[in-house]
Amino acid sequence: MKIYVETTYDINDIQNAINTAGEYDEIIITKGLYYSRPWDLKSNLTVSIMDGVRIYFTEIKEYYYDKRFIRFEGVECYGMHPLIYAYGCQNIKIIGGSFFGNGYSFYKYKKLQAKACDYLCYSEANGIKIEDRILDLKNAYLRPDFIEFVKCDNIVFEKMQIYDSPMWTIHPVYCKNVLIKDVSIFSEGPNTDGIDPDSCDGVVIDNCYFETGDDCVAINSGLNEDGWRVDIPCQNVEIRNSIFNKGHAAIAIGSGMSGGILNIYAHNCKINNCQRGIRVKSIPGRGGFVKDIRYENIEINNCREGIELTMNYPSSTSKPLTDALPSFKNFHFDNISISKADLGFKAIGLADSFIEGVCANRIDIKNVKEEKKIEYCSNCIID
Repeated sequence: MKIYVETTYDINDIQNAINTAGEYDEIIITKGLYYSRPWDLKSNLTVSIMDGVRIYFTEIKEYYYDKRFIRFEGVECYGMHPLIYAYGCQNIKIIGGSFFGNGYSFYKYKKLQAKACDYLCYSEANGIKIEDRILDLKNAYLRPDFIEFVKCDNIVFEKMQIYDSPMWTIHPVYCKNVLIKDVSIFSEGPNTDGIDPDSCDGVVIDNCYFETGDDCVAINSGLNEDGWRVDIPCQNVEIRNSIFNKGHAAIAIGSGMSGGILNIYAHNCKINNCQRGIRVKSIPGRGGFVKDIRYENIEINNCREGIELTMNYPSSTSKPLTDALPSFKNFHFDNISISKADLGFKAIGLADSFIEGVCANRIDIKNVKEEKKIEYCSNCIID
């Protein structure tokens, strides 16, 4: 059955339609301007949004205090209600529409969150149960993600334009078979990543466009002790045919990689005006592993560093409690062009944990201040 939604400027319009929809119904949001509370989605549902529709999520913070189970920067807790949320669902599609997150009303809280981030980072080591990790703007200043799906399968985000997320923009956690296609993401604020596959299996990012305030794509699998407890890797992720036009890193792995990351394939992409083109990052204390990573047919222009593999990432929110060493193995680069950078190719391991196995073929580096910097690597071949 098709359920048509027409704007009445009631903040509950869309959620009311979601609540009344039956299995395999399609909600069709018709032309207009909508102001919305956060959504709770359910299984076997398609939300189709007509051309020209703009959906603005409310700035009223009280709507986000209805807490949900989330993963905040790699640690499980109960936090602010994401603007669009699903838990334990399957077969959800969101197609079309322009979405506005009013992120500017949240960004001021970034400066106030350090104490809460430390509490959360150390909660597993300190024996704090998940159900006792309850954090929101009132007691912790932690912002909600725009879209967070947890333990969901067979998910499609397609033909969406997303603006001004309060925090990470699209954040699938413990999900399987996720397709993100023809999606454009625009953000300016702190920590406003584009797409963050987090301990997922089977994610395809296809023909997307990014201008973000942090990493455009960041692949993660949990942070330190909490990541080891959960122990779910992020694997089988493909990034293809996409344009990255602003961000900290265009295609990033880590630094929250404590559950392991493997079988990542990025190809046929164009990267411009980012701080780094390709970045794999970790630090002592993360443990975990990154292995079997392929990059092919990628253009990188006007970035501070073209390619960076590092186990000395300097910007961790909270300092790890242990010295558990990360492991990096088996990186393949083919047909990568790098132009207008301070540094073309950097691979920096640790004295006690070398980066093992870097094969870089057909790497064209030009107009750079320094071509490459390699330390603590074994079996590293760059042609």
